[in-house]
Amino acid sequence: MKRLLPRLLFGVLCIASIFGHVIGNWQIPLLTLLDNYSYDVRTRAFMPDTLDERIVIVDIDEKSLGELGRWPWNRKVMSDLIRQLTDEYRVAVIGFDIVFAERDDSSGLPVLESLASGEFRNNVEFRRAVEAQRPLLDYDRIFAETLRERPTVLGFHFSERPGGSPGSALPPPQQFPAPLPAGQFPSWPGYGGNLAAFQEAAASGGHFNPKIDNDGIIRRVPLLAENDGKYYPALSLAMLQLLVGQGELHPYVPAPGEPVEAIDVIGLRGMVRLPVDGDGCALIPYRGREGSFPYVSAADVLAGRADFEQLFGRIVLIGTSAPGLKDLRATPVGGSYPGVETHANLLAGALDGSVKEKPYYMLAAEIVALILAGGILALSLPFMSPLRGTLLTLGIFGILVAANFALWQVHVVMPIASATLAILMIYVFNAAWGFFWESNAKRQFTALFGQYVPPELVDEMAKNPEEYSMEGRNADMSVLFSDVRNFTTISEGLPPRELSALMNEYLGAMTLIIQKHRGTLDKYIGDAIMAFWGAPVANPLHAREAVMTALEMQRRLRSLGETFAAKGWPVLKIGIGINSGTMTVGDMGSSVRKSYTVMGDAVNLGARLEGITKEYGVGIAVGEKTRDACPDIVFRELDKVRVKGKASAVSIYEPLGTTESVTPERMEELANWSQALTRYREQSWAAAETILRDLQRKAPDDMLYRVYLERIAHLRELPPGNSEWDEGVTSFNTKQAR
Repeated sequence: MKRLLPRLLFGVLCIASIFGHVIGNWQIPLLTLLDNYSYDVRTRAFMPDTLDERIVIVDIDEKSLGELGRWPWNRKVMSDLIRQLTDEYRVAVIGFDIVFAERDDSSGLPVLESLASGEFRNNVEFRRAVEAQRPLLDYDRIFAETLRERPTVLGFHFSERPGGSPGSALPPPQQFPAPLPAGQFPSWPGYGGNLAAFQEAAASGGHFNPKIDNDGIIRRVPLLAENDGKYYPALSLAMLQLLVGQGELHPYVPAPGEPVEAIDVIGLRGMVRLPVDGDGCALIPYRGREGSFPYVSAADVLAGRADFEQLFGRIVLIGTSAPGLKDLRATPVGGSYPGVETHANLLAGALDGSVKEKPYYMLAAEIVALILAGGILALSLPFMSPLRGTLLTLGIFGILVAANFALWQVHVVMPIASATLAILMIYVFNAAWGFFWESNAKRQFTALFGQYVPPELVDEMAKNPEEYSMEGRNADMSVLFSDVRNFTTISEGLPPRELSALMNEYLGAMTLIIQKHRGTLDKYIGDAIMAFWGAPVANPLHAREAVMTALEMQRRLRSLGETFAAKGWPVLKIGIGINSGTMTVGDMGSSVRKSYTVMGDAVNLGARLEGITKEYGVGIAVGEKTRDACPDIVFRELDKVRVKGKASAVSIYEPLGTTESVTPERMEELANWSQALTRYREQSWAAAETILRDLQRKAPDDMLYRVYLERIAHLRELPPGNSEWDEGVTSFNTKQAR
């Protein structure tokens, strides 16, 4: 029981901490994020994704701008648009997702009036002409007269800056039989409204301020907003008032002192109820992604080309989709969603009765779900087997999800994140704790080898830890040594901090490549890297993995060069030596310090090969056994060498890539090089030199050809005897040629 106590305590603490978030004692940002995400998932999963033809977007699109000129259009054009919609197409109501905040002087009337009162004030005929044209040129008056007696709703916006825009006005505020609860509905001190003459002439007005959640997503709209102690409806709500016939707003309060739960819109044509949350906002019932409502070009309406049936009796929202004018918002159904469609979605949901509600009793339901689901798991999982515990967890979570979706279908939103997080945390903790006790030996084993081998090999080894140990043994393996060339010069030219940053970035990139190819990192020796393949996990392809690692290291180094150059660091060059053979591997050292490493002649040769790469101007050199173990890789023979401490000569090679990756031109060059090397070893200097000069002409940067041309020149001056030739073997009498 003592062993189970931490698991029981964790479950209780988990439920208590989430409970505090639910009742508002503190905030857990992750829970808010999960709640928003789960709401968005449900919205996308259950939205009808159909076209709602009851609401039409009259679009100020690119076509309209092309025909009528750039925005803003003069008020005469907007007047004609309203007349066309109401008089010709007989739409039910028009809402403007546009603010008319400034005077329209585009007709030139102010200029004519200035002339009539100025230099032409004595010209009676000119003044009469101006007066005669005034009714035709006063576009603002024409627009105001057009708005009057027509079902139009002008949009406006609230702002944090106190006061209103010059000359603007708000629509008449809403009247309620009783005061609204203080603080439930959002309040703004300022507004950007329409010119007073327009707002007075229009049937109504509504704000288009959304409620933007902390993650930047628009899920809600404040149905009412407060300014200077007065309340004003949202654009969609104001349009709904016109649709139901002189609709009045009646807040629904379930009990005295409780917050408003819904706004009832009661008019001559019926009643519509819109639920609101604790912030006075209505959840937008998105129908689908962008284009859930038909769009009609404003130019087609003005020209009479629009389909009469598409507009007759419809609800119209006037907005814009033209580039530079389009109002895009982040929503659960799209990151660049037209703002005008948010109004359309809320209006459509109000007409359908599909606006989701989150009633006050959902808080109690959320708490019950949290305590029941979390409590059952917290008290049960410590005593159950992993399989039964998993089945119980899935069953409880399934019931929670099913209940949540059932409520969603009746337009009730129940938060699911709190219970889900409790279920997840309790299950994961119990599973992890059980794993801790059941696999303690495995984790100790992982700690033993984890510093050497990549995680995927540790996982593989941990499945059968008894098969592996750090005791010394002989094995057929491959070893890789790499070293930065001219590192002393580089280190002297950089400040210590920059040198440290450069080496960390370089060693980090190279180590990832070694681990990617299942290599065991032996050690860093300053700027050098030592790694091996074939232990602790046997790998029959150890030679190939080592060669592919070296090729990728050289490729990665070239891309790092661009990054280093941008930082003002020197471009690095490295030499890599690889050799395969029988090696002794194990945990070696003293009682003070030990290391899991490899030893033997094959290892020493690998180190020598790395050191002599620069003698041939190549990035990689490998031994014969490595080359023989990689039949699908193309190699170029570099030389036969005799290194210090070895009596016999060995052939060394440079890997060029897999057979599929090496081009035909490169293969032809390789064939010519092999022929030149054969002629060289036969002491056919002239034939070898001819081929080498042709190769050098085609690849002037290849140092290998220059090395052999210099050798031939030297051998012509001092011809070797037959006993001295030894098939052109090159001897290196130092341990390393770094």
